[in-house]
Amino acid sequence: MDRRERLARARLMLVVEACPETLLDAALRGGVDVVQLRDKELGDAELVAASERFRRACDRHGALFVLNDRPDLVDACGADGVHVGLEDAPPAEARALVGAERLVGVSAHSREEIEAAPEAGADYLGVGTIFATPTKAEDAVGLELVRIAAETARLPWFAIGGIDLDTVGLVAAAGAHGVAVVRAIRDAADPEQAARDLRAALTPHAG
Repeated sequence: MDRRERLARARLMLVVEACPETLLDAALRGGVDVVQLRDKELGDAELVAASERFRRACDRHGALFVLNDRPDLVDACGADGVHVGLEDAPPAEARALVGAERLVGVSAHSREEIEAAPEAGADYLGVGTIFATPTKAEDAVGLELVRIAAETARLPWFAIGGIDLDTVGLVAAAGAHGVAVVRAIRDAADPEQAARDLRAALTPHAG
């Protein structure tokens, strides 16, 4: 199964900074399909070194590994693709750097950005910020953007932003096929069970 086929089936993404391989394994056992390494503090060599354990863990569990913000390092990191935000490289530039076979994900914060993504060369969307987070308290847009994405998105997409076990059911009921989380798994006492519970909350709304 190629990367895009695996992406189309993905429901749960973990977005996390460089972390122990034990956390990655636990999250992946629980049902995470995609792991995105997002660490703004690491230099190039440190990011490449951290990627080794991400790649190993994802290979063990058949998951996709995506690098945040650094299309220029995707090859060196052995990543399946890159995710770029509005302040990062444009999708076309990211595509030129990673090539046709790897994935390019983009952030979308409005109907216009959701609709424009396929022509921009994206393979998937991160749609949000849905609920307030410690780093994006002012950017939360609520469930209406989930409903808009459910109606208009022509790519696989993941709702992101403040989603946890208390809110994932609301997000799924609003139309999200997939979600991306940070703290809900990373900070859980039992990351494997947290991932499993998030995945289970999405299952009744599979489509």
